[in-house]
Amino acid sequence: MAGRIGVIGSNMVDLVTYVTRMPERGETIEAPSFDMGYGGKGANQAVAAARLGSDVMMLTRVGDDIFGQGVLENLREQGIDVTHSAKVPGMANGVAPIFVEPSGENLIVIVKGANATLSPADIDAAADDLKRCDLILLQLEIPLDAVYHAVAFAAENGITSILNPAPAAPDLDVSRLKGLGWFCPNETELALLTGLPTETEDDITAAARALIARGIENVVVTLGARGARLVTGDSVTRIAPVPVTPVDTTGAGDAFIGAFAHFHAGGAAPQDALAQAARYAALSITRRGTQKSYATPDEFAAFAASHPG
Repeated sequence: MAGRIGVIGSNMVDLVTYVTRMPERGETIEAPSFDMGYGGKGANQAVAAARLGSDVMMLTRVGDDIFGQGVLENLREQGIDVTHSAKVPGMANGVAPIFVEPSGENLIVIVKGANATLSPADIDAAADDLKRCDLILLQLEIPLDAVYHAVAFAAENGITSILNPAPAAPDLDVSRLKGLGWFCPNETELALLTGLPTETEDDITAAARALIARGIENVVVTLGARGARLVTGDSVTRIAPVPVTPVDTTGAGDAFIGAFAHFHAGGAAPQDALAQAARYAALSITRRGTQKSYATPDEFAAFAASHPG
């Protein structure tokens, strides 16, 4: 069964340069290839969930430019409801210049553009449709006031909420996230947001439980090639990694979050949903690009059969 997911978040146009190595400060180097695609943490997660079969609506703000028009067309092509996605007059669309090394590791800069205008009033305007969602999915490439408002809206209406706190915002007020169902940082973001070390397994558990003590229900810490950890008030569950040879790690975190949202909204138990999400993210890094690397159900089923974990 597929659930209905409301994604309140960002969109970007990815400008991807594949380099033989990262340049030093002040150095100019030649890169062998360039690609352009659609991205942004919100849109990426929405596309991953939609590709897997979820009914997805997207609340976002795009630029009044050719990039913004392309973003809307792309979301429609992915089967995503864009009723509440609108152009902002006079604003450029968000962009993300990305540099990818041969190992698959990357360096990313984001320019928020129209994403920076999304407001609590926009959420209120979409309230009737958001109330029909099984899950609301959020990130931090939009203003924090909109994030806080969305978390409160979800809690007031009995809707499960997931926040991927990326890119990490040091001024995120965790006290305003009470009622949040799922908080999904990576270990670097967890350290930045809690002010606590995350060097060991015990450190990660302690930092995650510091968030739980402040009103968050569950914390999922993503650890890259080491998998993930699900931390609750009384348990820690290891989500095993799925070994693959990486080609491009761009968007892998979003593949994980979007897939987790899909499987969880569809009724899967949290541990099962997270295990499937790890497998989906692993498949994404064996392909180049961000959204274009996200698999369809048939592609994912074939990969899962050959990588049972």
